[in-house]
Amino acid sequence: MNPINLNKLNNDELSKIMDSFDYILTDCDGIAKELDKVGIAHVGLGKDPITSDDLSFKYFKPESDIGAVVVGFDLHFNYLKVLKAATYLKNKDVEFIATNTDEQFPGTNNIIIPGTGSLVRCVETCSERKPTVMGKPSTYVSEMLSKNYQINPERTLMIGDRANTDILLGKRCNYKTLLVWTGVSTVEHLEKWKKSSDPSELELVPTYYINSIADLLPCLKKKLKS
Repeated sequence: MNPINLNKLNNDELSKIMDSFDYILTDCDGIAKELDKVGIAHVGLGKDPITSDDLSFKYFKPESDIGAVVVGFDLHFNYLKVLKAATYLKNKDVEFIATNTDEQFPGTNNIIIPGTGSLVRCVETCSERKPTVMGKPSTYVSEMLSKNYQINPERTLMIGDRANTDILLGKRCNYKTLLVWTGVSTVEHLEKWKKSSDPSELELVPTYYINSIADLLPCLKKKLKS
């Protein structure tokens, strides 16, 4: 499969491709807001500092009505949160849910920012349990969209900057896929995957690729107006 470089197309050609899609999916997060929308109570959001060097952690009083541990992107993730998550997950009736498995993403000044997948692995190791992944690349997302919105996979485009989650989700859901070069995946990666005989690497090859989502803005604005 040879992916199409959208940057080499003229405006009319690009518009024709974008007009072939009824639905455009991109990455998103914000689990707390979603829980609030459906009235599900939650704890543990935000800072949770360690207030003592006492390894007995006597000040931690476990909640009695925890039904699930949900691990998403958390800038305040720390030792105490791992302890709490593993403590709750000791109860096999408590669900272990991960929003996604992104290992990392690039930051400014050539730094690496740990992704949600890195936090999930910490809790996995401590709790000795595997999570149900609700986000990319799990097809759960697609199943819910198809059930609630009757999305047609043939007219759906998945856009993302990470092949092993965004593009893989699109492929598993039979969507067309667009990889942008603003995240972890690179042109060098794509060239390697295209030449690979490994089915798991060939699955990472997108339908299209483009330098930045910003390059699509003129077409997207036109599509929204129509």
